[in-house]
Amino acid sequence: MTQQEFATMAEFFLRILTASACGLVIGYERENRNKEAGIRTHAIVALGAALIMIVSKYGFYDIQNYDASRVAAQIVSGIGFLGAGIIFIRNRAVSGLTTAAGIWATAGVGMAVGSGMYYIGIAVTVLIVLMQFILHKQFVMKKEHKYEKVVMVIKENPQIEEIQEKLTGRRIEVVDLEIKMTEKQEYQIEMGVFLPKEFGKMELTKLLMDCGGVAYVRC
Repeated sequence: MTQQEFATMAEFFLRILTASACGLVIGYERENRNKEAGIRTHAIVALGAALIMIVSKYGFYDIQNYDASRVAAQIVSGIGFLGAGIIFIRNRAVSGLTTAAGIWATAGVGMAVGSGMYYIGIAVTVLIVLMQFILHKQFVMKKEHKYEKVVMVIKENPQIEEIQEKLTGRRIEVVDLEIKMTEKQEYQIEMGVFLPKEFGKMELTKLLMDCGGVAYVRC
């Protein structure tokens, strides 16, 4: 291997490392929120996208009239199958949609870095993490409403419609809902809600505890 070839391979490896680091940062934020896909998934997605991008762009240079975009284009559609495995619907509530979109965007970051667009890939990584953090915290509040994060534990199959009806009846809007099964085979529900200005945490806790099968509520 000549010195020039070694430098080229080192550049490609640096791109893969950078893409992996970007995926790791995005995955770290997701794993901290106990989402379905965490550090390893996002890092591998970014790494794989960068690798495929490099192979697509430079792996077939010895073939005449080769379309370098053909292999790379399959990343966009192929990552959809991975995202689809994260999204699920239970009791009319959709979960995992944001994480699936994050994986799709992480693949885009890997493609950008793999093609040599370091600044774009790193800048988009920072933007994704900021969007996940800021929008999750709901810094943009609705007028005369306050945002609260609620965690409930229910021992039996949760009646989501009953819970939503009770909340709606008190002018409480559910903007985010996720259901997970705990190690004790109980249902853990995480909700983001907008409370009316005059509605407090104690009233919300009491309202939810009155729902059937609720063992625990934390606001």
